[in-house]
Amino acid sequence: MTASSVQYELDQGIAVIRMDDGKRNALSPTMFKALNGALDRAERDRAIVILTGRDEVFSAGFDLKVMKSGGLSALRMLHAGYSITARVLNHPYPVIAACNGHVLAMGVFLMLSSDYIVGSRGDFRISANEVALGLTMPRVAAAMLQHRLTPAAFQRAVTLSEYFPPESAVQAGFFDELVAPDALMTRAMACAREFAKLDMAAHAASKRRIRAALTGHIHRSVALDIKDAAMMGLRGRRPR
Repeated sequence: MTASSVQYELDQGIAVIRMDDGKRNALSPTMFKALNGALDRAERDRAIVILTGRDEVFSAGFDLKVMKSGGLSALRMLHAGYSITARVLNHPYPVIAACNGHVLAMGVFLMLSSDYIVGSRGDFRISANEVALGLTMPRVAAAMLQHRLTPAAFQRAVTLSEYFPPESAVQAGFFDELVAPDALMTRAMACAREFAKLDMAAHAASKRRIRAALTGHIHRSVALDIKDAAMMGLRGRRPR
């Protein structure tokens, strides 16, 4: 399946959802629509998901062209981005993120929604760089960072927009493990086959139980974050 910049490939109960816009994998309204469609299909297929990007980038964040245009299109894009985090957190089958390289802002929050994250070694940057761009960290974004990062790394990521190289990122909690770039998908597939041995009903019920407070917070925070963005007017800023 190919929809806009998202490809879906199913093999023996494992669905690879690949983002590839030929550039930086900007998370646009079209990309979010395609991602949600791919997740719909994965649920119907009862599939473990491997979410990945292209070449040396997982995603550089929200589509800046849409963001700079402002108006309802930008607000709807923000809503789609913040909301998809809760959806991935609650996917009824394991979700593995295979991070190809650079990942920034909304790309980070999407990645951190996964159950297990494999990163690539290399000269890559991982950052939630909202503060560096003049933005107060959105509530949903902060919640996703706090969900995964160590306390010290969380503080630096949010307040200082620290750029983490892969080796530091795995220590901070962005990744569960690091592999060579050419081993990324092989390792992700091995993880998927191992996770396929789980009892899926117990997996789904357990992660929903332990994430209930987080997903509830996300659902409540989306409207507040959108309200903040609307009040700011999305002018003179470079939100990601």
